[in-house]
Amino acid sequence: MKSVWVIQKLKSHLPSWVTSPFKTQNHQAPSSKSLTFVLNHVDISLLLSMCGKEGYFHLGSSVHASIIKNYELLDPQNHSNFRNALVIWNSLLTMYAKCGSYCDAAKLFDNLPMRDTVSWNVMISGFLRNRDLGMGFGLFKQMRESGLYELDQATFTTILSACDRPELSFATKMIHCLVISNGFEQKITVGNALVTSYFKCGCCSFGRQVFDEMLERNVITWTAIISGLVQNEMHEGSLSLFVKMRHGPVEPNFLTYLSSLMACSGLQALREGRQIHGLVWKLGIQLDLCIESALMDMYSKCGSLEDAWRIFESAIEFDEVSMTVILVGFAQNGFEEECIQFFVKMVKAGAEVDPNMVSAVLGVFGVDTSLGLGKQFHSLVIKRNFGSNPFVGNGLINMYSKCGELQESTKVFSRMPWRNAVSWNSMIAAFARHGDGFRALRLYEEMRQEGVEPTDITFLTLLHACSHVGLVDKGMEFLKSMIEVYRISPRAEHYACVVDMLGRAGLLNEARTFIEGLPIKPDALIWQALLGACSIHGNSEVGKYAAEQLFLLEPQNPVPFVLLANIYSSKGLWKERARTIKRMKEMGVAKETGISWIEIEKKVHSFVVEDKMHPQADNIYGVLAHLFRLMVDEGNVPDKRFILYYLDQDVKNN
Repeated sequence: MKSVWVIQKLKSHLPSWVTSPFKTQNHQAPSSKSLTFVLNHVDISLLLSMCGKEGYFHLGSSVHASIIKNYELLDPQNHSNFRNALVIWNSLLTMYAKCGSYCDAAKLFDNLPMRDTVSWNVMISGFLRNRDLGMGFGLFKQMRESGLYELDQATFTTILSACDRPELSFATKMIHCLVISNGFEQKITVGNALVTSYFKCGCCSFGRQVFDEMLERNVITWTAIISGLVQNEMHEGSLSLFVKMRHGPVEPNFLTYLSSLMACSGLQALREGRQIHGLVWKLGIQLDLCIESALMDMYSKCGSLEDAWRIFESAIEFDEVSMTVILVGFAQNGFEEECIQFFVKMVKAGAEVDPNMVSAVLGVFGVDTSLGLGKQFHSLVIKRNFGSNPFVGNGLINMYSKCGELQESTKVFSRMPWRNAVSWNSMIAAFARHGDGFRALRLYEEMRQEGVEPTDITFLTLLHACSHVGLVDKGMEFLKSMIEVYRISPRAEHYACVVDMLGRAGLLNEARTFIEGLPIKPDALIWQALLGACSIHGNSEVGKYAAEQLFLLEPQNPVPFVLLANIYSSKGLWKERARTIKRMKEMGVAKETGISWIEIEKKVHSFVVEDKMHPQADNIYGVLAHLFRLMVDEGNVPDKRFILYYLDQDVKNN
């Protein structure tokens, strides 16, 4: 049935007189002699092109056999037929290359009685498309060294299309030199390929220079640079060029709008994103799945989850990307519970889920999330055979460690068939999170022995581990190694960890000196780390200094008020504490209510101070009162250093 369908498809594309050799069983087949005259070089080329496009290798090789039998079409001695013969040979090469039969294409190429630039381009393109860079670049070198064939636009664009990652930037620059020496620098297709290649290789300045020097630009040129800037996280430049394009003669296309929406996501530019949304509505492309996903991502990252959800609800169809985007949108905007519930509904409705969706949902699990639900997700991972996906594995490690099951995290990590840097970071963080700093450091040594390069996150978790086990010297070694050995620039989070590490060890003055010598301006996170350490050690002098810095940076943040009040309470400085609380109230700053929780029979119960909302509140307080009496009878004395509510003077004296 398939062969009949193929013949019918060929008939629909070829003139009726060309298809006369394709006879069914009810018709008399033509003689082999008639075949010689029915198909000319144009028809054969068209036929082979269709075979390559549709992947019909057997049909194409059969045509090849028929051509060989009727060799007068390819006679190299017939000079008037030279160009026609070249067309057929090149069509055969293209057919084999597109069908993925590179061995047959190479054999044919080696035995060709005649070649031209197109022949070389076909072979180079085939190998590069198959990511066989050695063969592709090798053939290009042979072509140049032969001196018999001219390089054309297709040659350069083919080579440049393969130069698509940073380690191939040197090749892009070499080809650029050849482009100039061969006089193709102002050919628009070559310029477009250079712009695309430079940005994919991370050479943004070179790509921008090529764009600026182009005398003619089309929609591909503009889209190449707008998308290239987005890919390199230069969102502001990308959006400004999109605006410039809109004021010029070239109209943006689907991909241009897609890239501009991605730029808005990176900049969290809600106003500009809404304007582009209006443009895609006018063009009628708002229902395209890619555009819908980009719009949802833009609105989610801009904090307008309601708009993202409205697009999702109005969508005619969904795919894995759009569902993953909305799940990540829930997670990024603090709707962790809604994210989990939405995913559960999707699974119950029979929607297709993929590893990216599972990974996105596992990322929202925290210390207050049900461990039982997390185990159900793990069961889903096993049933769907997602366990080999490293991103899912990393999500499981984090989920179990955040839910208090360090042993289960270790099991997941040990069973992973392939681990990336994130896997090691997740496991190191799990040990650090549970206070097992020494195991975190041992795992880092194993990571290095495995040849895995540490990242900035690796050092963040290591500094966190050193802070909790008091390894100050080791932590400072990690900071030095990060900067000098791995050439990673520390972020504010790294410096905050160092301050926390010094502060926990009681080295408060050293921590203050460290902050004052930083190459960056200290942010709220760094000062909060110092203030937290002062709270632990009751150092009111340094604590007041850190709190004042925090007040300047974040006047509406309740943390400095509460921590400073704690310090004054621990030192018995009640007047200073009262002034801090009064200042907090005068500025209208409210302290966030602390929450405790416990999971019983797969249900999470949450509590706040003096909470009476729980249906079993009387029983709970009765048990707590009984436990308190037992604690006092056994000699346990309450720690009254951190009293956060007003007490009468006579109570304080007692």
